[in-house]
Amino acid sequence: MDKLKMHSPNLTQGNIARIRELFPDCVTEAKGEDGSVKLAVDFDQLRQQLSESLVEGPQERYQLNWPGKREALLTANAPIAKTLRPCREESVDFDTTQNLFIEGDNLDALKLLQETYLGKVKMIYIDPPYNTGNDFIYEDDFAEDAGEYLLRSNQIDEEGNRLIANTAANGRLHSGWISMMYSRIKLARVLLHDNGLIFLSIDDNEVANLMKVCDEIFGGDNFVGSMSWLKKRKGSFLSKKLVSVTEWLLVYGKSESVRLFGGKADESESQPLIKRTNPVGILKFPPGKVETKLPDGTYKAGNYGEGSSSVELLSTASVRHGLIADPFSLKGHFIWGQDYLDTQIKNGARLIINTKSFQVRAFKAPDSVSHKGLSTFVNGVELGATNEDGYEQLRDLLQTEGIMSYPKPVNYIKYLIGATTNWDKSAIVLDFFAGSSTTAHAVMQLNAEDDGNRRFIMVQLPEPCDEKSEAFKAGYETIAEVSKERIRRAGKKISEGIMQVDTGFRVLKIDTSNMADVYYAPDSLDKGQIELLVDNIKPDRTAEDLLFQVMLDWGVDLALPITRQTMQGKDVFFVDGDALAACFDAHGGIDEGFVKELAMHKPLRVVFRDAGFKDSAVKINVEQIFKLLSPATDVKCI
Repeated sequence: MDKLKMHSPNLTQGNIARIRELFPDCVTEAKGEDGSVKLAVDFDQLRQQLSESLVEGPQERYQLNWPGKREALLTANAPIAKTLRPCREESVDFDTTQNLFIEGDNLDALKLLQETYLGKVKMIYIDPPYNTGNDFIYEDDFAEDAGEYLLRSNQIDEEGNRLIANTAANGRLHSGWISMMYSRIKLARVLLHDNGLIFLSIDDNEVANLMKVCDEIFGGDNFVGSMSWLKKRKGSFLSKKLVSVTEWLLVYGKSESVRLFGGKADESESQPLIKRTNPVGILKFPPGKVETKLPDGTYKAGNYGEGSSSVELLSTASVRHGLIADPFSLKGHFIWGQDYLDTQIKNGARLIINTKSFQVRAFKAPDSVSHKGLSTFVNGVELGATNEDGYEQLRDLLQTEGIMSYPKPVNYIKYLIGATTNWDKSAIVLDFFAGSSTTAHAVMQLNAEDDGNRRFIMVQLPEPCDEKSEAFKAGYETIAEVSKERIRRAGKKISEGIMQVDTGFRVLKIDTSNMADVYYAPDSLDKGQIELLVDNIKPDRTAEDLLFQVMLDWGVDLALPITRQTMQGKDVFFVDGDALAACFDAHGGIDEGFVKELAMHKPLRVVFRDAGFKDSAVKINVEQIFKLLSPATDVKCI
């Protein structure tokens, strides 16, 4: 019986496997530090294969580079032995909700979500910590702390006295921040749907570097644009230079097929098909495809309109119930040819004739109901979405002044979510710098307004609140606690009278793997040591802890409904009915009778705990029993 691997995917090995598909002679085997054999790339051979196009040696080339870039890439690709542990007592509607709140470092969270949510996230919004020159909380393994860096670079002496002024101008200020963002954005891209979008809020300090990072990760062709959000009604009177009242928002797509909804188009924004400088042509219109405000009746062939904008109706046309019911032809100075008109109609373009001059206007495809694109300027004042609005919303919800400095306003994030998910109201929205969880609030609010079923995944580090802060004084020890309480209170307020809106969330906390640490290479274990390792689960872990690590390992959606049944005195978890069945009994009570009863449920997947089988004969026969009674079931153990 196969075992689940119980750790995050090794992205490097996955990349090597893809290289092997293209260049099998460039991949060889090498022994790892633990003695195991792994795939490795023969870079000399690969260079030879790509010799006509490879940029190598000292030759100059356009690229973004900074100290720590290679380490950031390695960090993004390295697997981790961590898991997500459920926390029912901090959750709301744990068994039924489809929303997730993950507490822990977002780098770990993004790695853990790789298999389960690969290509499934429609929208990512992040508001990362801006690089103000102060130390930021996300310090990855490759990033030195401020003291180590200053000492090594001779900016302070061993007693801590500063030797160089203006450290905000040095390379570390940018390099550490870029490294932190690079590894996370690289992992986040994999989660995006093919027509998914990522929105990144940023200020002037790092907007140029962030664009270069995203250009490298997403490709310059997938840069959708930069938006400007009017965040204040007026700027600070203290500024003697430029008064900051806006903030940048960078937008990138997973591919060029993305689209954004800026509202339904009206007639004034449609396109006239007549242009007097164009040559005369004839267009044939199929029945029932042209909308009109003309009165019902029959319109005879002849000239309509005046001057060079006039058209000739070549056949009789009948109007019934707001549509031209008959096929008809027009002769005039058209900007479209017949083939293009036919394509636009096939793809859902709207055609309108509203006056007796028979002037045709068009709302172009691809949408059956034409829409405007999204403006690059977001007027926060008009939307009720300024910094002041965000502050007041959080204050009113948590009944505390100044609990966070600059929470984003709900209407701003709701506007972006609506623009991205207008055509998919069951989309997954991810925010891995959740802060006060404005994004979760906005998802729930928008669902209540348009009857949507969007889901959110929030990720927030349990960053300690300063003991002098209003948040700490109000009883919140970490930013994650503020974030969760905001979702609870916002959900309760939104759900009043609207019971169908999902305002719950599952709290999952990042922790070390449930599997006991083993410090031996496989070939170094003797029989006695193997017997000691039969129960390989850490003693403080629950059955539900094991269930969620199994779901991660198997790529099962972490928000699926979970039920628990008792079979022959043993607890059995069923995820989404028959998607997964799990029994983690560790007392040697699983016999063939139990296995047969479980097999009759015909789950798609089933998992057992190694220590749960009555004897080795039962363990050996498990797969045979399932092959006989439920051959489609994938059987594994931990």
